[in-house]
Amino acid sequence: MNSALRLIPAFALAAAGLAFAASAWARSHRKTPEQRERERRMRISEIGRITDGTVIDANELKMNGSGDVQLLIFQYDVAGVSYEASQDVTHLRHLVDLHTCRVGLPASIKYDPTNPGNSIVVAENWSGLRH
Repeated sequence: MNSALRLIPAFALAAAGLAFAASAWARSHRKTPEQRERERRMRISEIGRITDGTVIDANELKMNGSGDVQLLIFQYDVAGVSYEASQDVTHLRHLVDLHTCRVGLPASIKYDPTNPGNSIVVAENWSGLRH
């Protein structure tokens, strides 16, 4: 019995070490916000339904320390409900020219049929911008 009691601290230390290693592994494999946004765009691009919409603004915002952020603001209607949304297109600069996205530009909007407020106007493999 005395030898069994001596093993308890060793088992506790091993368990704490495993918990720390698992926590470190989980933190290192966490997706970045950019990865989550790319996955969202690709999912809507694949499963989304298309509706007509309008680009109502295109902005380039200066962020403190993190560079410029490019936003497309658009509106669309689904089943009689009007939606206004914005999409960060900073990582899609090669596909979007904010200077040609003028107010009132007609666009095709892809939206998630189970959540119409979740929408995009451009993705890596699709663009609803009309020129």
